Amino acid sequence: MLVNGELVAGASTTEVVNPATTRVIATSPVANSDLVDEAVGAAAHAFPRWSGLAVEERAECLDRLADAIEGRRDEIARIVTLEQGKPLALAEGDVDAAVAFARYFAQTRLEPEIVRDDYEARIEIHRRPLGVVAAILPWNFPFLQAVYKIAPAVIVGNTVVAKPAPTTPLNTMLLAEIAREAFPAGVVNIIGDDGTVGPLLTSHPAVAKVSFTGSTAVGKAVMRSGADTLKRITLELGGNDGAIVLDDADVDKVVDGIYTWAYSNAGQICIAIKRIFAPASLYDELCEKLAERIRGTIVGDGLDPETQMGPVQNAKQYEAAKKWLNIANKEGRILAGGKVSDRSGYFIEPTLVADLNDDSELVSEETFAPIRAILQYTDIDDAVSRVNSTHYGLGNSVWGSDVERAAQVAGRLDSGTAWVNQHFTVTPDVPFGGRKDSGLGVEFGVDGLQAYTDIQVVNISKA
Repeated sequence: MLVNGELVAGASTTEVVNPATTRVIATSPVANSDLVDEAVGAAAHAFPRWSGLAVEERAECLDRLADAIEGRRDEIARIVTLEQGKPLALAEGDVDAAVAFARYFAQTRLEPEIVRDDYEARIEIHRRPLGVVAAILPWNFPFLQAVYKIAPAVIVGNTVVAKPAPTTPLNTMLLAEIAREAFPAGVVNIIGDDGTVGPLLTSHPAVAKVSFTGSTAVGKAVMRSGADTLKRITLELGGNDGAIVLDDADVDKVVDGIYTWAYSNAGQICIAIKRIFAPASLYDELCEKLAERIRGTIVGDGLDPETQMGPVQNAKQYEAAKKWLNIANKEGRILAGGKVSDRSGYFIEPTLVADLNDDSELVSEETFAPIRAILQYTDIDDAVSRVNSTHYGLGNSVWGSDVERAAQVAGRLDSGTAWVNQHFTVTPDVPFGGRKDSGLGVEFGVDGLQAYTDIQVVNISKA
């Protein structure tokens, strides 16, 4: 772990399992309350000097981080695949995206805003760093999320304590090695977890902000934990994204996009397509072609270059996926998949289910596995209403040939992002966040950067 510029052992260790084999591949350090205090204390001690540096000096550290990540790209990606399960090409894409996010924030600035400058007063709005930020990471994009939380936090002058998910810590410990060389001691600290460390961070009195990505249930617990100290909170939580295919869509064109963003990373993406709404006129064709595309998926170990979809990430998720498969077989009509793979590892066949009622758990709740529902509609108003009838509001998409019409439909969807003829297009310059139970606040872009600051008004009298 990285604490105050030193690589240190944990108070204990936890085993890391390769989900493609279910074998233990390593042990990883775990912090206790004393080490949490030490890491937070180091970040608090480093904050005054770090925040007092010119932004250009902080940017140089971020650029060093990006350079070092690029230099170890293959090593990082392989570790991500070993502990997370995703195909190596996807893991490499995560590392490349992490570099892009680091470089974007290294060159982004929050300049003072002049709201009034007249004969009476000059009034300026400045953005001030908060202090110590706790970055709590999920297991589906562990390396990318570590970087895209650390980068905006530190560029505006905060210091960070980052905690990976207990099942995917190794890539973040490798980031600790890299960060040690890129930043002054205490600016970035990385500690391990066995499932007990999160509450120690979110309730810590010296932590000013928590940036959390994970489930809605845990996100609510994070808010409760931070309430007594009025922490700033950013929550990126679960989703139950709908994809509406319009009646003018070219099915051959939309099938690949819907397939990719429904089943990528074994369906373990908060903003993956989880409900597919097809018009009656195209329903049978879309069912047939999407099922054919799914049946052609090569499922296997992510280190195999032929693999297109890896396992689900951990034993708990595997048991949940098996439960969802049982529901699919009992309540719907299986068009593709529908079974647990007979190979070792946490493998689930990519599955498409038709003829489900909207109140089925596979439609009404988030399924974090490669199991998707396809639903028929006859009226676009009905489709919009059904997409919006969820307590989630992360993302949705609309697919059709008339782009302006599709954009009008997208504007009616109750989600933080609504895409047209694409899905999960997330870039560092565009704000990303959810509505309803899908989160609080945004990440990325200038809005996401501002979330790591507080406003200070400087009001200068000219009288």
